[in-house]
Amino acid sequence: MQTPDFNLLVTLNALLCEGSVVRAAQRLGLSPSAMSRALARLRQATGDPLLVRAGRGLVPTPRALELRAQVSQLVDEAEAVLRPQAALDLKQLVRTFTLRTGEGFVETFGPSLIARVSSQAPGVRLRFVSKPDRESAPLRDGAVDLETGVVGKALGPEIRTLGLYRDRFIGVVQAGHPLSTGKLTAARYAACSHIAVSRRGIDRGPVDEALELLGLERRIVTMVGGFSAALALARSSELIATVPDTSTRSLRADMHSFALPFPPPEITVSLLWHPRMHADPAHRWLRECVREACAQHLANPSTNGALD
Repeated sequence: MQTPDFNLLVTLNALLCEGSVVRAAQRLGLSPSAMSRALARLRQATGDPLLVRAGRGLVPTPRALELRAQVSQLVDEAEAVLRPQAALDLKQLVRTFTLRTGEGFVETFGPSLIARVSSQAPGVRLRFVSKPDRESAPLRDGAVDLETGVVGKALGPEIRTLGLYRDRFIGVVQAGHPLSTGKLTAARYAACSHIAVSRRGIDRGPVDEALELLGLERRIVTMVGGFSAALALARSSELIATVPDTSTRSLRADMHSFALPFPPPEITVSLLWHPRMHADPAHRWLRECVREACAQHLANPSTNGALD
C-alpha cells in the first residue's frame, strides 16, 4: 500500500477553512493552479469531490463537513509537535482567553480569578461568555478556551475535564416568606408555589425525583431558563427558587436560604477544555488559575447568601 502524502492534510485544512481555491492558495503561498492540482489529488485520495461549484463559489460536500474538525485537529497537533516550546513568560504574555461559564460562576469566582490572573500576567484578558447549552462545539472549533459546567451526555468524548467543586441544591425565598419561620418539612416545601429552572423547557429535574421518592410533587407555577431569573422572581414574590448553593451565593443577598428538608440533589461542577489545548503552557497556567481561584473561594466563602 502506497504511503499517503501527509502534506495533503495541510492543503485540505486550508481548503476546508477557506472554501475557496484562490484563498487557500494565498494562505499556503501557492499558485491557484498548484492548489487546483492539489484539490484533484485530494479528490482522488478521498473518493469525494469535497468542494463543488455553487453559483460563483464553492460549497463543501457532506464528507468534507465530516472531515473538517478532524483534519483541523490533526494539523494543529502536527504543528504543535514541530513547534519549539518556548518558556512561558507570564509578564510578557499578551492573550485573550474566552471562558464559557454557567450562571453564577463569574459573580462567585470571577473576582478571585481576575485578581489572580492580573497579578501574574498583566497582559492577559479574560472574556466571559454565557452558556446557553451543553454542546461542546465551541470548545471543538476554538471559539472557547475553557468552559465550566456539569458534565452531561452532550459532551464530546474527546473533551478533557477536571472537577472543580461539589454543589448542592437549596431553597431560596424572599425575606419574610412563610417558609422562613416554623418547622420546614418536605410536604410543606412541596405544597408552596415553585419556579422550575430549565434551559430546555423541561419541568422535571433532580429535585422532583427526590420528592417523588417521598410520594410528593411540588407545585410549579412558572418556568425560567436560568437561576438568576429564578432568584429575581423569588426576591419579589412568594415563589420558591431551588438553586445550587455555591454558585448562586453572591446572587441571593438579603434573601432567606434554607437547606432542603430531604436529601438534596448534588452536582459536580467541572472545568472543560479541548485536547488540542492540553499541552499549551499558557492554557495550562490558566487552568491552574481557575482551579486555585475556586479552591480559595471555597476555603474562604462570603457570608452573603449563607444558609439561615
